[in-house]
Amino acid sequence: MAGSTAGRGGRRLRTLLLAACASLTVAAGCTPLQVERADGRFHTASPEATASKPPPKKSPTPTPTPSRTLASKGFPPDAKTARAQLAALQVAWGKNWETYKRAEFGETWSDAVDVPGGRNGCDTRDDVLRRDLKNLKEGDRNPCVVVSGTLVDPYTGKELPYYYRRASQIESDHIVALGAAWRAGAWAWSPQQRLNYANDLDVLLATDKETNTAKSSQTPDKWKPPRQAYWCEYARRWTGIKAKYKLTVTAPEKLALQDMLATCK
Repeated sequence: MAGSTAGRGGRRLRTLLLAACASLTVAAGCTPLQVERADGRFHTASPEATASKPPPKKSPTPTPTPSRTLASKGFPPDAKTARAQLAALQVAWGKNWETYKRAEFGETWSDAVDVPGGRNGCDTRDDVLRRDLKNLKEGDRNPCVVVSGTLVDPYTGKELPYYYRRASQIESDHIVALGAAWRAGAWAWSPQQRLNYANDLDVLLATDKETNTAKSSQTPDKWKPPRQAYWCEYARRWTGIKAKYKLTVTAPEKLALQDMLATCK
């Protein structure tokens, strides 16, 4: 209705202006262009005039730059340092075990963390694989992606093949499991601190899936790697993690770690 009214008004104004120009001299300054301008006030612009401008070109996604430094300086600690760290840890029973939820440490892997491997553009699992696999082949277009490799499982000594996008027997194990960390003090952390912990490469290790499942969230007084030759390094890593994050140990856990550190040569 509004468009119809505007159309009639435009035609009426055009007629009046044309009549006026016809009756006046050229000196009056009335030109056909003025008539067209007046007429245009009552018409919508052409599709060409109102066509939207093309969207600005997006900046290219930066190429990931995976870091080759995938551990904190001095981690894992040597046996002497680990013994000193273990002696300094607070001994206490676990708390709030009944409130633990995996989601408290983040729903998925995250690169938005300030720990080894963080903010390098790569998925945390890919960082673990790149660090722990031998015979490694990386992607041509994306150096973060591990195409293939072989894991010598530290817990069992088994050799496990890995191929991109194929079923694998390799998992990323939190050495001090998230549930164990929760009981030892992580229940009081901020969400970002827990996200950091879950993606910290010092905490993670590529391992055999079946063995990792059997380990679950057990502490060293309840579970040890089947391969005894790894007990020394396992205890060094476990103790280093607890010291780094100021987590508590139980009395039986501390005794088990002391025994395992005694195997270090």
